[in-house]
Amino acid sequence: MKSFASDNYAGVLPEVMEALQKANSLHARSYGADEITKRVTRLFKDIFEADVDVFFVFNGTGANVLSISSATQSYNAILCSDTSHIYNDESSAPETFTGCRFFPLQANDKGKLEIKTISDRLIRKGDVHYPQTAMLSITQATEYGTVYKPEEIKEIATLTKENGICLHVDGSRFFNAAASLGCSLNDISGKAGVDILSLGGTKAGMMFGEAVVVFNKQLAKHIAYKQKQVMQLASKTRFIAAQFEAMLHNELWRKTAKHANNMAVLLCKSLTKNRNINITKPVQANAVFAEIPRNWYEPLQEHYPFYVWKESTHEVRLMCSWDTKEEEVASFINAINELPQNIV
Repeated sequence: MKSFASDNYAGVLPEVMEALQKANSLHARSYGADEITKRVTRLFKDIFEADVDVFFVFNGTGANVLSISSATQSYNAILCSDTSHIYNDESSAPETFTGCRFFPLQANDKGKLEIKTISDRLIRKGDVHYPQTAMLSITQATEYGTVYKPEEIKEIATLTKENGICLHVDGSRFFNAAASLGCSLNDISGKAGVDILSLGGTKAGMMFGEAVVVFNKQLAKHIAYKQKQVMQLASKTRFIAAQFEAMLHNELWRKTAKHANNMAVLLCKSLTKNRNINITKPVQANAVFAEIPRNWYEPLQEHYPFYVWKESTHEVRLMCSWDTKEEEVASFINAINELPQNIV
């Protein structure tokens, strides 16, 4: 079985496995006081060209909850896309741990939030009867596999700063976005005005772990205590940090993310040749969205699982990962071509 359901299905990069094995050779101090974590934190500062604070956490939901809680009180509101992961796919964890009200904003047809949509919801500031907006969260790459360009993020950041709210980026596929844009990690985060970033590692080829990167020093004030409170402080932090060191060394992340993106482009081009398939979103990272005949689901998913995104229109999501091969894309296309093509 080869899956196009999620890049979470993929295994672990060999370089990451090697880093874990190396970190496993000796005893080390716990809870981030070890030399590996200190060294990797310095590496983050160099890469992001700023005195960032870095907090290594277990998973994406934990990274987002920690990021949001660093900037909010329970009377606050969070603005996010109506397709966002924090609104649709993290159960009630963000609301439960932060106590905040989440307001979903309609994303455009490319899955992005537009300036007017955001500004129209920046209302009732100082009104005690209304939850006070404290943060805007965007996703990079978006849930539709599209990417915000640096200038788009800067424009959003200017708006948030003018209105005294923080800008959070859910970057579960942040490496794919940077690889797609051909830019540095900093170009679409700190340099663009982002206050706090949930930097994904697992989908990129790590065994587990994400990082919360704090650019805004005001948010770093209490975040260490929040990390413990939301149960994201690992006693053996070094095993998360070591994986990020492998990912960041010589930009391994760019090589692997670029490969995943290229496989998505190949998959898209191959699917486009079939008259029964409609590509619904631009392919900019490692995701392909397409409408396919409903009666293809079961025979295809028997060998190539994928995610049904929108049942009413038969829209599916096909994800490529660091280990997707050209021949696997070709096999998937062959399986499609062997199905009945005369769709009424």
